[in-house]
Amino acid sequence: MKPVLLAGLLLLSACTAPPTVHHEAKGALGPYSALVEAGDLVFVAGRIGATKAAFEEEVATTLGAVEAELKRVDLTLADVVQATCYLTDMELYARFNAVYAERVPKPWPARAVVAVSALPAGAHVEIAVVARRR
Repeated sequence: MKPVLLAGLLLLSACTAPPTVHHEAKGALGPYSALVEAGDLVFVAGRIGATKAAFEEEVATTLGAVEAELKRVDLTLADVVQATCYLTDMELYARFNAVYAERVPKPWPARAVVAVSALPAGAHVEIAVVARRR
């Protein structure tokens, strides 16, 4: 009897879960959603910034692009729980960290920085995040 009740509760929970919502990526360089809401979690696809700017400005505008996506669903960088950052040159790591630490509020989210050979549109940095509604 208990497993049936548990299964019924799980089924009820699945039926009342909020739907997954996909937000269009206007001007995207590929077929993807810019932002996906899945329950309390919000996934922001990799964003790039001003690719013709100095590196520190590129990082700042990349974080600004992430912020703009989060703002669409009333979240901020303070709601980010995980970030994946891509750099085309690990020699830029310290410079990246300086801007990131200035813009992303503490407590900092979990983070990975990955070296890649190239990014779209000649970017040197791309950032994807997962945020959580509080």
